[in-house]
Amino acid sequence: MKSTIFSFALLFSFTAQAQEIFSTKTGQILFFSDNPIEKIEATNSEVSSLLKKDGEMAFNVLIKGFKFERALMQEHFNENYLESDKFPKASFKGKITNPEAINWDKDGEYNVKVVGDLTIHGETQKANHDAIISIKGGKISGKSKFKVKCADYKIKIPSVVKDKIAENIDVTVECNYEPLKK
Repeated sequence: MKSTIFSFALLFSFTAQAQEIFSTKTGQILFFSDNPIEKIEATNSEVSSLLKKDGEMAFNVLIKGFKFERALMQEHFNENYLESDKFPKASFKGKITNPEAINWDKDGEYNVKVVGDLTIHGETQKANHDAIISIKGGKISGKSKFKVKCADYKIKIPSVVKDKIAENIDVTVECNYEPLKK
């Protein structure tokens, strides 16, 4: 995980030397497959992310870090659907399109738009999502909810379980950031 943060730091060091950078290694991603037959939920609390005041951001998550209620679900997720040995991580690299909407020195919730490239299962797609940046007592957090369509990332759902897994997965990302220590 240390090398992930180091990689992010290198990525950002080239674009703005004086920009304040915030980071987390304990962000959280929750996904939920809502289907009348079965509801499937998993959480990953080892999400690495960097955020710059100019709006640049990046996320990295190890697929095997997702935890399920039942071990068999976790095994199928890693072996059959996300193929985590072949595609060990998911990532996002993008930007807040309206960083001027955020007053970094004032408590509040700021609605922002985030665009960039989301890579899952070795497939990269353009992403465009709403998010909220919250500032409270100088602490910065971010949250976004969006849907991921399995077919867009070539995640194959076997016909035997097709009725149990939603085609569009609900994803929630939450991060609490701290200033990046140099």
